[in-house]
Amino acid sequence: MRAITVIPGRAGSAQLDDVPEPDASAGALLVDGLALGICGTDGEIVRGEYGWAPPGEERLVLGHESLGRVLEAPDGSGFAPGDLVVGIVRRPDPEPCAPCAAGEWDFCANGNYTERGIKELHGYGSERWRVEPEFAIRLDAGLEDVGVLVEPTSVVAKAWEQIERIGARATFAPRSVLVTGAGPIGLLAALLAVQRGLEVHVLDQVTEGRKPELVEQLGGTYHAHDASAAGPVDIVVEATGAGPVVAQALRGTTRNGIVCLTGVSSGGRPLDFDIGGFNRDVVLENDVVFGTVNANHRHYEAAAEALVAADRDWLRGLITRRVPLDHWQDAFERRPDDVKVVVEL
Repeated sequence: MRAITVIPGRAGSAQLDDVPEPDASAGALLVDGLALGICGTDGEIVRGEYGWAPPGEERLVLGHESLGRVLEAPDGSGFAPGDLVVGIVRRPDPEPCAPCAAGEWDFCANGNYTERGIKELHGYGSERWRVEPEFAIRLDAGLEDVGVLVEPTSVVAKAWEQIERIGARATFAPRSVLVTGAGPIGLLAALLAVQRGLEVHVLDQVTEGRKPELVEQLGGTYHAHDASAAGPVDIVVEATGAGPVVAQALRGTTRNGIVCLTGVSSGGRPLDFDIGGFNRDVVLENDVVFGTVNANHRHYEAAAEALVAADRDWLRGLITRRVPLDHWQDAFERRPDDVKVVVEL
């Protein structure tokens, strides 16, 4: 069968390979791969900036945003042939640490977790793959054309869970949210905010095209370059990782505000930032700033539920290009109007 593979740490090594059929040791469910979402992490791995091959192997099968259909499932697994499924990315460390032992592997405390298509486990970028039943999520059949969005949605489902947990420290009645960044994570964060009945503002760089249209279709307000018109908001979800945008987000909330950082900054770029003034605001206004990454089983379940409740046409609009496996390289060529690009397996 064919798979997209790469030698981690070596730029230009990604290629479409013939690889053996997946071994049963990788999971009891045999799945026919349907689609693979491409994100910034995949780009970093292809450029040689990130990633680890499985122990004893040189190449890594790429891909962590999965969608497939079950071909084989053992009795008692909870799955059946024909089920639409997504595979979870992270696996707990073998020791395990306290969070991993509790099923909270997204909070792994010692860093010894593994991740499909990223860290020491082959990914989902192959025509067929296997997965353990306990790390698979069954989807509603109606999500076949958009189910590949479950993994990025799980990230923001976790973000919103954490926001609500933090808000529960006191009376929490948020009315407005600013999402910085209108990529897949930002737009999906905006979707979940709308589903919570919040007034939604989204900030991005582009002035026209698919991103402003998607925000307007959600009923949100789109801001190009400057979100000052939104005024102070109760919640900020930062999804760019761009230093100046992060700095603005940190001081853009009302009293008792919450800032959730989901974008990963590159570092090494000094920024003139008034840390003293920021500290004063956070302390005197009871603000909270926190970061979040990855997701566990319940966040995938919440993501699947959120997509079922969403408008299918809007979700389809997030997927701006579908690339056949033979032309997988095209998925890594960024185009101005791209939101989410998917490789069809």
